[in-house]
Amino acid sequence: MKSHLTPLEPKADKATVRRHNLSLVLRAVHDVGETTRAGVATHVGLTRGAVSSLVEQLLEYGFVTEGGKTSSGQAGRPGTVLKVARSGPAGLGVEINIDYIAVCVVDLAGTDRVRVVEHVDNRGVPPSEVLAHAAGLAARAAGSAAEQDLAPAGVHVALPGLVTGGTVRQAPNLGWQRVAVEGLFAQALSALRPDRRALPVSSDNEANTAALAELWYGAGTEGVRSFLYLTGEVGVGGALVLKGELLRGAHGFAGEIGHVVVDPGGPPCRCGARGCLEQYAGQAALLRAAGIGADAGVPGVAELGRRARRGDPAALAAVEEAGRRLGVVVSGAVNLFDPGAVMLGGAYRELMEWLAPAVERELALRVVSGLWTGGGKRLRAASPLGDAARGAAGVIVREVLEDPVAYAERERN
Repeated sequence: MKSHLTPLEPKADKATVRRHNLSLVLRAVHDVGETTRAGVATHVGLTRGAVSSLVEQLLEYGFVTEGGKTSSGQAGRPGTVLKVARSGPAGLGVEINIDYIAVCVVDLAGTDRVRVVEHVDNRGVPPSEVLAHAAGLAARAAGSAAEQDLAPAGVHVALPGLVTGGTVRQAPNLGWQRVAVEGLFAQALSALRPDRRALPVSSDNEANTAALAELWYGAGTEGVRSFLYLTGEVGVGGALVLKGELLRGAHGFAGEIGHVVVDPGGPPCRCGARGCLEQYAGQAALLRAAGIGADAGVPGVAELGRRARRGDPAALAAVEEAGRRLGVVVSGAVNLFDPGAVMLGGAYRELMEWLAPAVERELALRVVSGLWTGGGKRLRAASPLGDAARGAAGVIVREVLEDPVAYAERERN
């Protein structure tokens, strides 16, 4: 009789178990911030002897530091403080957006150590030129990191569009179709650093990496583990985190909320459809409705905020309409997935004061659970730490934390 059981994996050997436990101890030190060997043993459920042996190896690799004394308040000698190292491996994150490129280097503790942002219009520019420009900024950031004794373990590139298998399948606002992002970026970066080891390059959608930054460095640290994250840039991006895990969908394309149709007879969208949310609540639509140049970008958003603060009727009407359309679409997402919170990032975070009332009215009216009444604090501004470049850098940091041995072996070779 044919069996439908999943084949069992081979039994783990001692080296595999130790490799797993090294990650377990390193992540425990990372998550607690400051602890002792005894504290780690209690946290992970290993013996103190086992933890001490693992800590010695992590010290040798340069992943943790040990020094100073702490007291638990109990009888016995005070313990020596363990922390993740502020030098050594780091994450390098790159966000390529429509009107800017941002690069960030984050150390193992999650501290933002280097940041480079350049405002530039990438629309209509050949992908190879945009990626070469981004690689130049990344090389500059890596150089600044080296001055702080940090060595990026890899590069993660965040882009606005459908990203899978190292390729941007479609990025309507950039005008990109089937661009081999990882290969082109890696080639450009290696050419700028010929005397350095080539860094592994990975990629993802920018809303996904922004949501991960919110999870790792923002609301997630306050216990919010299920939320819908929206980025209000030139496009409108979305990502859903459920119980601490990013929902990617069957093909990795989940979260394209900007292309949910609000009105089938509405204005054409760059994606080929009509009446997408982006055409009503995207940055260009907001600015145009307020009487500001649609391509004004970040300065235009700041001007919109100033006008709204002065009570300008056109600015207030523009934000009100965008908030209403946003609220209709978000209500559907809330009914479908039941997140604990909705985070508004990008330009939406800057305009939260005026957007929120309209969004909350729609949520209160349309969410069937009745839990989304106004003032319930479920609609929140995203953390300032929750940007896509930081999240991209965090992806690399997490890879090191998950398998420190792999990084150490790569460095040794």
